Amino acid sequence: MPRIANKSDEQKDAEAEVKSFSEDLGPFVVAAETTRMAMVFTDAKEPEHPIIFANDSFLDLTGYDREEVLGQNFNFLLAHIKDASALVDVSAEFAKHDDHSSEILYRRKDGSEFWAAMFVSPVKNEAGDIVQHFASFVDLTKHKEEQVHSKMLIEELTHRVKNTLSTVQSIVWQALRMDADPKTIQQAIESRLQALSRSHDLLTRQNWKDTGLLDVITDALEPFGITGGRAERIVIKGSNILFSPKIALALGIAFHELATNAVKYGAFSNDTGSVSIDWEVEEMAEGRRLLLKWQEANGPAVAQPLRRGFGSRMIETGLAHEIGGTVRLEYPPEGLQCTVTFPVPKASADG
Repeated sequence: MPRIANKSDEQKDAEAEVKSFSEDLGPFVVAAETTRMAMVFTDAKEPEHPIIFANDSFLDLTGYDREEVLGQNFNFLLAHIKDASALVDVSAEFAKHDDHSSEILYRRKDGSEFWAAMFVSPVKNEAGDIVQHFASFVDLTKHKEEQVHSKMLIEELTHRVKNTLSTVQSIVWQALRMDADPKTIQQAIESRLQALSRSHDLLTRQNWKDTGLLDVITDALEPFGITGGRAERIVIKGSNILFSPKIALALGIAFHELATNAVKYGAFSNDTGSVSIDWEVEEMAEGRRLLLKWQEANGPAVAQPLRRGFGSRMIETGLAHEIGGTVRLEYPPEGLQCTVTFPVPKASADG
């Protein structure tokens, strides 16, 4: 708390001048006393501009009593009293002979800080000499907080856009490597972009916070009939472990690829095939890791492909990179198997 100074004769005289000023220009000072804008008068004859008048709004803003404010150096409210740039700003405001404003960080009596725009105007006597300064304050704390929040949102949006463009670039690059006609390449790109869009919609519903693995899988498989005719042919077992948006996007695309392959060649290409998806957390030397398995059964007989296709490259290379883990595709006759292993987030839903 600032030192409570005894009023000097000079300060009493200055207050008397304010009283005289109030009598001469009553409506203005009455307005200053009653307005919701924080206002003070300072003594222009003193080098440190001691405060000689403070309205109730100023006291409400700063948390001080009037007796604690009167006689104080104007700069006692600065959040960092040795902040050279703030001191320069304040001095500059008092040196100007016109209405100007500066945004400065101040500290309340309870120690909390607030931003305020300060407007300083000179008060002259009949001879034209500056006898006082009139300073008003506009609380900018909420505005500053909104600016910080907006900056964070813009940075987050920029980060998301970059990640999304990187994913799109990978999808297009992989598709263009296909030995296929332009129509097939177009369809491959469009289907992957639709899968990416679905994952974005899911994350948007989650406010781009950590998303559950069960939610990611359910959303990715919905176009393939998980809620329709194939629902009974899909078995999912595992807790709804939370993952970051980056990993959720990668997993969403990977499950889209697996389901697409199952429709074309695997368990979903006939009326009897089924898919089981399960996962569990294992304690390993390098920490807790998730072991995730996709297992197809009762579909057409499976054989090792002669070359890696677009989907398998997306899963084995792209997914492994995004999740910081390993991905293994195997082709036993009874059905395709995909095994994914990667670190479990510390704040996962399973504790």
